[in-house]
Amino acid sequence: MKREDLNDMLWFLVVAEERSFTKAAAKLGTSQSTISHTIKNLEARMGLRLLTRTTRSVSPTEAGERLIRSLAPRIEEIETEIDELMEIRDTPSGTVRITLSDHAMESVVWPKLLPVLKDYPDIKVELNTDNAFRNIVEDRFDAGVRLGESVDRDMIAVRIGPDWRLVAVGSPAYFAARPAPRSPQELVAHNCINHRQSRSGGLYTWEFEKGDKELRVRVDGQLTFSTSYAMIDAAANGYGIAYVPENIVDNDIASGRLVQVLDDWSPMFPGYYLYYPSRRQNSPAFKVVVDALRL
Repeated sequence: MKREDLNDMLWFLVVAEERSFTKAAAKLGTSQSTISHTIKNLEARMGLRLLTRTTRSVSPTEAGERLIRSLAPRIEEIETEIDELMEIRDTPSGTVRITLSDHAMESVVWPKLLPVLKDYPDIKVELNTDNAFRNIVEDRFDAGVRLGESVDRDMIAVRIGPDWRLVAVGSPAYFAARPAPRSPQELVAHNCINHRQSRSGGLYTWEFEKGDKELRVRVDGQLTFSTSYAMIDAAANGYGIAYVPENIVDNDIASGRLVQVLDDWSPMFPGYYLYYPSRRQNSPAFKVVVDALRL
């Protein structure tokens, strides 16, 4: 048997198990079109139809079922042997690539990894800060970090941080020149510092909540940034009101550098989760990172 045939059969097993090219692509870390092309080539070389495809489902044919019964136990045995071999390694090694926002990195991920990675010098970690929602499979990341409400259902999600909230803040000098807003609607009369969303390219609409009442306010102002940290600096220098994560302005509020407003309107958001494809990751290096980040 050629090596390419064995590799293609492994991909066939994943598609058959998932009953979906889309889910198989997520597990294998490749595109749906690549998997579909690979399976068609395998069927052509074998002269057998292995999968029945419809617009809604994928299922093995009789020949496909026989191939599954033959291959699956052998593959499982090999995977078990490899896992046992990996466990006896003295030092985990390898590269782990994670895509995440600057806030997730600064407030959760880096503080947790900082004291751990010195004990694992052979593990390389790449933290790619990008506020857009990246496709970790297509962009070849091992994992990503998002708020719990944003994680796709076909991914494994590990909670790594507590819930947090956004707060509206401005400098004492700014509020000395004009009255502080008493309700979110009054923000339209203020100079606000906007946040540009990387994924959509649009401006973030400020979300507020009080009891059962929810409000979304489109604000305007002189400055727009794509990072919370620049927004905080601009607010501290009197350029207006910023709407930023509370946990990165706690010290500024406590010291008086910033003044918080609309406190009773600030909603809570679900904490950050590390997410990755369900067949990913069994490497010791990845396990070290996951265990370090786990809440």
